[in-house]
Amino acid sequence: MSHDPCPPDPTRLTYPWQPVPPEPPSPRHVPHREPVGHHSDLRVLRGAYRLQRRAATLTALGYFTLFLVLSAFAPGVMTSTVADGVPAGLLLALLQLPVTWLAIALYEHTARRHVDPLADRIRRTAELDARRGAVR
Repeated sequence: MSHDPCPPDPTRLTYPWQPVPPEPPSPRHVPHREPVGHHSDLRVLRGAYRLQRRAATLTALGYFTLFLVLSAFAPGVMTSTVADGVPAGLLLALLQLPVTWLAIALYEHTARRHVDPLADRIRRTAELDARRGAVR
């Protein structure tokens, strides 16, 4: 086993025509600063988005489930006439489309009112953090 008694010296050149290696950059001391955006902002955004999804989903699926339960367990209600011989089941079935539109409108309303402002605020702070990082 050949063991070199002297470790290689990086300042000593192996060949005389070899360029001198550059000096390693001196570490700059950059003060640690927390980014403007926090994890709690993302947690709030996820919570608002979750509430938005639940409200819209429960509106549409809740009405459809009510329609199915009435069809299965209360056929007397579904076959009773409402006006001019129109059965209640047909009226409830026709109301399914407006209820779906209501769920879509509720989803868009909660997005505009709660979710979009939070997302815009997080986007602005992320852009600010990116610009601060680019300046360094």
